[in-house]
Amino acid sequence: MKFRKKVDKILGALLATIMGIMVINVLWQVFTRFVVGTPSSFTDELARYLMIWVGVLGAAYISGRRMHVAIDLLPTRLHKEGQVKLKIFINCIIILFCFFAFIGGGFRLVYITYTLEQYSPALQIPLSLVYLVIPISGILIIYYKISDILYKQL
Repeated sequence: MKFRKKVDKILGALLATIMGIMVINVLWQVFTRFVVGTPSSFTDELARYLMIWVGVLGAAYISGRRMHVAIDLLPTRLHKEGQVKLKIFINCIIILFCFFAFIGGGFRLVYITYTLEQYSPALQIPLSLVYLVIPISGILIIYYKISDILYKQL
């Protein structure tokens, strides 16, 4: 559990840092557009990529904190043992989805964009770095769900 708390803390700090950079980036965009009169060329693209990272990593963070939206109509009608079994089943489905969609599909996307040498227009960074957040998030979600199952934090 100590390791999970460290992962939570690091991920939370990373998300807060990305959000801070996004705020500064957007403020710079507004300043250069309305005060200077010449909008900065890279800020729109940077904000878009940072938003992708916040959204996808934020999903992993929320999943780990068990703060995600859930419909609890069925679990409330089951007895305690049934609730535990249902939550284990749901976590297994989430693990399978993350493995195939986030990790499998994400690494494939990263590989394709890396192989095709695709770069972002304004920042000129490899798009594979932008998309790398997808498999990273998948790994984190799987870690959290396996941890939930093993340590009975359902």
